[in-house]
Amino acid sequence: MNPVIVIPTFWTDEAHATGAYDHATYLSDGAPELARCLDSLEQVRGVTRTLVLLVAPREVEAAARERVDAILAEHPNLAPMVVGSAEAARVRDAISELAPTIPGEGIALRGYGAIRNLGLCVAGILGHDVVAFIDDDELALDDSFLVDAVYGLGNLTRQGEPIVAKSGYFLNENGSCYAAEDNAWYNRDWNKAAEFNEWMRHAMTATRISRSNHVCGGCMALHAEAYTRVAFDPYITRGEDTDYLINMRFYGLDVWFDNRWRVEHRPPRTDVPSKRFAQNVYRWIYERAKLQFAATIIGFNRVTPSSLMPYPGKWVSPAVDERAKKTALRRAVGTSEHGAYYEIWRRGVDEARAAAQENRTRYLAFQTWWPSLMEALWDDRELALELLASGIPKAVRELVTPEETAVIVSGAEAAEALLSMAEPDEAIAEKDVDLEVLSAVDEAVEEVASVVEAEVASQTLAGDAPEPAASQEPPDAPKPPEDAQ
Repeated sequence: MNPVIVIPTFWTDEAHATGAYDHATYLSDGAPELARCLDSLEQVRGVTRTLVLLVAPREVEAAARERVDAILAEHPNLAPMVVGSAEAARVRDAISELAPTIPGEGIALRGYGAIRNLGLCVAGILGHDVVAFIDDDELALDDSFLVDAVYGLGNLTRQGEPIVAKSGYFLNENGSCYAAEDNAWYNRDWNKAAEFNEWMRHAMTATRISRSNHVCGGCMALHAEAYTRVAFDPYITRGEDTDYLINMRFYGLDVWFDNRWRVEHRPPRTDVPSKRFAQNVYRWIYERAKLQFAATIIGFNRVTPSSLMPYPGKWVSPAVDERAKKTALRRAVGTSEHGAYYEIWRRGVDEARAAAQENRTRYLAFQTWWPSLMEALWDDRELALELLASGIPKAVRELVTPEETAVIVSGAEAAEALLSMAEPDEAIAEKDVDLEVLSAVDEAVEEVASVVEAEVASQTLAGDAPEPAASQEPPDAPKPPEDAQ
């Protein structure tokens, strides 16, 4: 295996808001999260390349790029490269030639799902068969981050199910993997911690690899057999990581949980909880609408709230609208953001419902393009050289020879050594990725691909799926398991 580490990083300055994202690093920050994350990765064995996806407002991108390049120059051992607006534009040009009508906002440096899709495209262009995501506000805890990331990938369970996507978990500031349960009276209908913790307790006491109901996007590994066939949803406001699990299940695949793979999460403080609440309202109502639409497509695997219990099943149920309204009204009274929560109660939930109906078909239409697009981009040497020449910071290039810079698929010996470090587990059949795995994934995807394309196309012709919006930027204000054994 030839894994690549992918890190989305968000930057801004005091004059520009963080927008729809949970947080962004200020240019004036003397100790940015990205630097700490890369420091922690220095100890990790088997690193062959690190992709940094730079997201910043246009007005500050040049300054942010200079800052990020300087940080990466301090970590040449990680073989770093940046994917900023210039690199993203080059990828978009290539996509436009291959698929002129594919929705452009699905692969971009804007919106959580689209950003991850861009990372997958670049990973595929560079020929990496495993993508390991880590967020810039997280830390690798020891040298086995990649060893644990690739553990089990490309194997079959004893039931013959392919393991092509997996998640670890993060430890919070208290060193716990469990969510803090907020029992404030105004959160009685909007506290997912209890359900999440119930699921997590089971997963942490199960076999090392078990079927997952949750995905930690900052500790997530995707084999090429998953990421070249299933894309992230660019139309969801947040939670694109757990949503990816649902998308996989549409195709008869799964994401698996590894209870020995973890990172430490050190998020900066956020000061506008109402924005995150608004995004979550949009998220869950949209997710439910997408599930309902997918259930109408013949041949598509049905994903129901009951199959996602104890978490996140409750959050994609019909009752989520009423719970959102009650919570918004209670928070309008019980917190300091009176006006923001009042607007969510008065209009936000209804607007989220309308947006969900408008967007519910778009992901499946976008997804019909994804496998053929990734096949065309895979290991494109000419495009890869262009991206490397542009994306590797000058200070890093000066430390390596031109021959080393031109290598697209590198680190074969390191990858072989990496695989030898992983210890066998009783929950996994002892076989490397082979034709059985490839066949299992191909059959799962191809079985429904033509049916989905026809169904989406027919509903589009009937007027059920409007043209994609110019941007999938999430709203930043109220407007918008089963064990492997």
